[in-house]
Amino acid sequence: MTIQRMDHVGIVVNDMDTAIEFFVALGLRLVDRATVEGGWVERIIGVQDVRSEIAMLETPDGHSRLELSKFHSPVTLPGDPGAPTNTLGLRHLSFGVDDVHAAVATVRAHGGDLVGEIEQYEDSYRLCYVRGPEGIIVELAEKLG
Repeated sequence: MTIQRMDHVGIVVNDMDTAIEFFVALGLRLVDRATVEGGWVERIIGVQDVRSEIAMLETPDGHSRLELSKFHSPVTLPGDPGAPTNTLGLRHLSFGVDDVHAAVATVRAHGGDLVGEIEQYEDSYRLCYVRGPEGIIVELAEKLG
């Protein structure tokens, strides 16, 4: 047995439309949107009485996917949307972009903001972290040269 690829990353959100709009504005493509419920979902995720709306988004190259989930039941457990980047657990997603400054402008137009500052790492990358809807942290990485 060997892993063949990373299929997707899943994120739970409260406002599905805002989250979709944010990631589409960054360049992901909405592939599918559906409601899932019933025993098969409950058995997979280990939660009872599940009814969830999901949206699958894909990077332009088709190699990476992001699954957004909004649970209608049971009630979603609260998280800390302002958690700092050094909090245990999944902290950020990273996307390669062709222009960090333009990507930050897009993020700001959709309610997001910089976590810190835009910085250049040697002659390799221009990088920054932004915080989008639901407190989701996204790293934007522009390869230089």
